[in-house]
Amino acid sequence: MDFYRAMAGLFILVCLVGCATQLAELSPQTITTSPAPQSSQAARTPQALGAPDLLYITNREPTVASGNRLSYGAKRAIFLSFGSVSILPKGNSSAGTSEFRVDAVSEAGRFPATPYGVVTTASGLRRTPEAVAAHEQAVASLQAEIARRLAAAGRKEVVVFVHGYNNSFDDAALATDEICRSLQNQFVCIILTWPAGGTGGSFFGYNIDRESSEFAVADFKKAVRAIAETKGVERLHLLAHSRGTDVLASVMQQLAIEAYVSRSSLWQRYKIANAVFFAPDIDLDVASSKLFAWVSDPDLAFGSKSTPSTLPSQGSLHLTVYSSPRDEALKASTIISGSVLRLGQLAVGNLPRGRNEAASKWEGSHMGGLVDFVEFSGGGGFIGHSYFLSDATIKTDLVALIRDRAKAGDPRRQLVEIKRPFWRTSDASQATP
Repeated sequence: MDFYRAMAGLFILVCLVGCATQLAELSPQTITTSPAPQSSQAARTPQALGAPDLLYITNREPTVASGNRLSYGAKRAIFLSFGSVSILPKGNSSAGTSEFRVDAVSEAGRFPATPYGVVTTASGLRRTPEAVAAHEQAVASLQAEIARRLAAAGRKEVVVFVHGYNNSFDDAALATDEICRSLQNQFVCIILTWPAGGTGGSFFGYNIDRESSEFAVADFKKAVRAIAETKGVERLHLLAHSRGTDVLASVMQQLAIEAYVSRSSLWQRYKIANAVFFAPDIDLDVASSKLFAWVSDPDLAFGSKSTPSTLPSQGSLHLTVYSSPRDEALKASTIISGSVLRLGQLAVGNLPRGRNEAASKWEGSHMGGLVDFVEFSGGGGFIGHSYFLSDATIKTDLVALIRDRAKAGDPRRQLVEIKRPFWRTSDASQATP
């Protein structure tokens, strides 16, 4: 391995470990948002000022944290756990600001260990009755947790967050809490946390985290399906950052194919209204292949047979990608992976040579208005990778997108059109305190 790749590995370690630290120590900013539509305006709950009880779902291995508190580490578990995590202000927060910490973690249930048991019968392989019963009990228990939160929520909608590389369980919880408080805790917020933070191997654990993110896909697909099928859920919003976007893209790919073969769509079957990718650490070509595999396969069965010209209605489904050509962490990731361009670096002015035709497929005319790219034109700190939490402009835009259901071009979004579907954040909005 040559010197330059080794140095790139060191650089990405510094970049992304710094990112994880920033999540844990973040102080929330005051953001200004337009009021929600009258039909969906919800009163602020007592939790809007802090200390929410978040639902977590994870395939991390359980550990014991300081104070004999339950937590989850960087090792992989062969089962999916879920439960509640409470967030409290730090006792030493300065006047006028609040920093937060993870408090109690309480596990509510687990899915059976994978792979589920099978038996050979005269008619072929069958899942064991014990495995099926345990799975159904776990789904029912998880859905009861979601339903309990829905009953107390101002909006009957769920926001799910998937974190990136080298984030601990606490990092993931604090980031989700920050997003939920930006949305005034009107939604049910769920942490999907995978076994990031591995050590050893090459590039200081980056390769281990990459494989752990792939390991998480099957479990998270089950989780998203169970969330979407919970009675009372009206809309589902899936958010991801950095390496977590690759996990989410894979989950959406598999669920989209499931929906398509049943003559349905991600919106119709799973109520997915928004997929939001922040600083996605995924190759541009790979992202396109995963997200639109069902579009590019006219031989895929639509019901009992293929119908090459037919696509189901996508309803309210929309993909928003936040990117920044100044993202130093993704520059390092590009070197390590040998990628031409990471999706989180995409901007009209930096399309790689020979990719103009491929990039044109992302245009609104080809994707039917399903996608918007928002270029973050601010700095976002030295590394420029965690702007989705540190920059008030991006947080305000997310609130307008999720809470107010404002489309790009709506004045509430404060975006400047480059050429649809490409936008950039407004300099004026960045100047706002």
